[in-house]
Amino acid sequence: MGVAVEVSGLTKSFGSQNIWSDVTLTLPPGEISVLLGPSGTGKSVFLKSLVGLLKPERGSIAIAGTDIVRTSESRLYEVRKLFGVLFQDGALFGSMNLFDNIAFPLREHTRKSESEIRRIVLEKMDMVGLQGAEGKLPGEISGGMRKRAGLARALVLDPEIILFDEPDSGLDPVRVAYLNQLIVDLNAQIDATFLIVTHDIGTARTVPDNLGLLFRRHLAMFGPREQLLTSQEPVVRQFLNGRREGPIGMSEEKDVAQVEAEMAALEARGGDQHNGVGPKGATGGDAVPPQLDPSPGLPERRAVRRRQERVARMLHEFDPATAAAIRASLPADLLAQADAGLFGPTPAPGGRHWAAEPGATAPTVVLPRAGGDG
Repeated sequence: MGVAVEVSGLTKSFGSQNIWSDVTLTLPPGEISVLLGPSGTGKSVFLKSLVGLLKPERGSIAIAGTDIVRTSESRLYEVRKLFGVLFQDGALFGSMNLFDNIAFPLREHTRKSESEIRRIVLEKMDMVGLQGAEGKLPGEISGGMRKRAGLARALVLDPEIILFDEPDSGLDPVRVAYLNQLIVDLNAQIDATFLIVTHDIGTARTVPDNLGLLFRRHLAMFGPREQLLTSQEPVVRQFLNGRREGPIGMSEEKDVAQVEAEMAALEARGGDQHNGVGPKGATGGDAVPPQLDPSPGLPERRAVRRRQERVARMLHEFDPATAAAIRASLPADLLAQADAGLFGPTPAPGGRHWAAEPGATAPTVVLPRAGGDG
């Protein structure tokens, strides 16, 4: 199973320009997390910080017992071996065919024989649906195939953490749907920790176990999909509904008076489509939209059960309408355990760790700051 990534109090600036401050979250091991945010909020900067390519001014990033912000270069090199990264454009070498592109990390970082390298490369190409394309050059294939080749290369060292930097960039909606299914299928097979940076609302609604939103140079919220997709926070609802009314402006955040006027007008028109980010549920709350399942023949994603157990522990923290909508999405046996009080208590919101069974890890919810840039 993948490893947890525990981020605490992370702050990053370039000169006098603050990118984000005090970001605290835990990426649960083996689960798929998505990080959303308006353009220019530093999502890609966050990914580069996680692998040690950028050094934050404050905070810590704990991975496999190592704080990579303060560790030595030699230890950082070892921790980076836990990562696989899919860059926006695939980052393939144009003069190499796909086989050599995908084999490159194995030849650079291992002493495996060419026969072993061939076995691994062909296995990963098969996993991403590129059988028979070994001899093609990156310039001879579509953008979607280049993404898949980049993903195969990210997989060859069997990483425990995989980062996706806007994997849907440059792809049409059909290819995005195929890529989303591929991501879910891969997680079912390797149970690694995935973090996806994206603008795509469809991806955010259907793929991840956890969702986060960067806004106003802070992490506005991070938590299980059930929590974010039923959230009443204006910035979360605005982004996941893709509408103009709300705190996010075209080039900058709006002032409070403008937001209040827009929200009042929106409410007068009947609110969001479906009255929220999900369809209206029979309980009166926003129903949790369904999550993508692995393709037929693949194992169930173990991450789903781990997340649902965590959400069942959190049910008492939600308002009645939200809790009712979330209950409708959870398995009956977990609801029975929650109703019987069999789950341990969780600490107050904002705590880094949740009461859980040994080995379980939960994301932190960071509530939006009131006023200023929070």
